[in-house]
Amino acid sequence: MLTVHLSIVVFGPLAAAVLAAFLPARVGRWLVVAATVGVLGYAVAMIADYEPGTTGLKYVTDDNWISELGVRYQLGVDGLNLFLIALTALLWVPCTIWGALRSGSGARAIDDRAALLPPERPRLFMFHMALAETAVLGAFCAQDLALFVVFFDLMLVPFYFLIGGWGDGDRVRATTAFVIYTLVGSLLMLAGAIALGVLSAGDAEVSFSFAVLEQRTLGEGTQQWIFCLFAAAFLVKAPLFPLHGWVVDTYRATPVAVLVLLSAVLSKVGVYGFLRIVLPILPDASAHFQDLMLVLAVISILYGSVLAFSQSEPRLVVAYSSIAQLGFIVLGIFSLTDIGAQGALMQMVNHGLVVAPLFFIIAALTARAGGSPTLEQMGGMALRAPVLAALFLVVTLATLAMPGSPNFVGEILILFGAFEDKFVFGVIGALGVVLAAVYMIRVFQLSMHNRVGPGAEPGEARVLELVAIAPVTLVVVALGVYPQLVLDRTEGATAAKVQPAAAVAGGQPTGAQDEAAEVAP
Repeated sequence: MLTVHLSIVVFGPLAAAVLAAFLPARVGRWLVVAATVGVLGYAVAMIADYEPGTTGLKYVTDDNWISELGVRYQLGVDGLNLFLIALTALLWVPCTIWGALRSGSGARAIDDRAALLPPERPRLFMFHMALAETAVLGAFCAQDLALFVVFFDLMLVPFYFLIGGWGDGDRVRATTAFVIYTLVGSLLMLAGAIALGVLSAGDAEVSFSFAVLEQRTLGEGTQQWIFCLFAAAFLVKAPLFPLHGWVVDTYRATPVAVLVLLSAVLSKVGVYGFLRIVLPILPDASAHFQDLMLVLAVISILYGSVLAFSQSEPRLVVAYSSIAQLGFIVLGIFSLTDIGAQGALMQMVNHGLVVAPLFFIIAALTARAGGSPTLEQMGGMALRAPVLAALFLVVTLATLAMPGSPNFVGEILILFGAFEDKFVFGVIGALGVVLAAVYMIRVFQLSMHNRVGPGAEPGEARVLELVAIAPVTLVVVALGVYPQLVLDRTEGATAAKVQPAAAVAGGQPTGAQDEAAEVAP
């Protein structure tokens, strides 16, 4: 078996950034890039080493951290987080390269309004990018609830500075909204985590290990209010309706390389939390709130799709479509079926892979439209930029979940899972597939065809744009051809996490209910 030291994977980027702070900016930023490439190499090696059908954790690191509080430094990889770690590692490479080239004083400007990265403070920018990668990787790798909360909260710090320090437009308003929403959610989750660890212990030793917490029982009422605390934090992070109020201002103001990570990776930490923590540890509450979560999911699908159709800024089209896609993912998770949960996990990966090139393409189109962010100024790009148009078409078709794309597989699995027991929710969710065709085809047609917008200068994709867009697009095509790469390695893990809540929803008693039955007269 491959020896993978997860601490190197998690903290490698941050260590490189700290070292880069003492080096010349030109050298330091490429050291951070090299660290992200190294993490990607580790992720690829883990996928190659991970046998299909494997159950349980691999590459485990398990040491005492704060023994008095029952907190352990526990990291591990299974089918649930393997591809989310790979997604994080993959997308951080082009985003860090984009930042390295765009933040260098010697770099030739593409368009400052499109890239939104000023030629200043490159070392500080790269430090926050590296810290953000460490925080996200830590959250995905953590197998201790207290450690997960630490990394979950740490993510807020670098993104606060990346948006507030390198953003555009009304970045103060955007940063304020982002911080308030996210911080309130994080504090609620902290309270829920402490309550979960302490109350589940009873007379035993307090532990925050996921494996231990899954074996302990809580009363149904206690589970329900703890569920609400976690759900608030995860729905804000996703985001889902109605906790999406920070999205518009933040998506407008965020630098494009940071926005890719915010939408493609950071949002997945929230929905991943439902699978990793909520369903297996709070099964009674998950079954109790199943219909409510499904209602929020289908509202998010319809709400995001309708608003995406009415936007004139491509950034906001993708922003609202992301709300719809996250609604699809939550629909799959709370269908409480193995197939639905597996589709949700695959769709987490698919959405990240598709939205990343979309935002880079939008940045390229904005540069060619003279810095204008509206679709009306982006017409006629296809004839003079056939390579860029071809890449955009591939990504658009994947977003539409066309047969042959990985999104098609993910959405079909989600809908099949919903149809098993929640047919009405599945039918309403399927409307989102139709609406997605409307808003994405509209964006492609208005930007690639029609007349050239006033002030626009259509041109072919530049080297930096191709580096950021083409490799991820090729991964999308590859997963469309061979989706079993993901499905074979995630099936066992998703089934194990869904089973406790599915058993409750199906009328089977949990451990807590068994205890109550034993003491009943």
